[in-house]
Amino acid sequence: MITVKINGQTMQWEQSMTIQQYLESQNHTLTRVAVEQNGRIVPKSIYSTQHIEDGDTLEVVSFVGGG
Repeated sequence: MITVKINGQTMQWEQSMTIQQYLESQNHTLTRVAVEQNGRIVPKSIYSTQHIEDGDTLEVVSFVGGG
């Protein structure tokens, strides 16, 4: 079991997933989010290969337009 904290909420999964897999499962538009993993900003170029590990803390920020 993998336990992580995302935006302050504890979540559990049966198996590891990449940041991209998580974002897609939550219907995020990959070009309109920023992700911080354990205090470090994750480059978009590695979302598909960067795994979310047991004990990780993620912050996911969505950008919205407006005026």
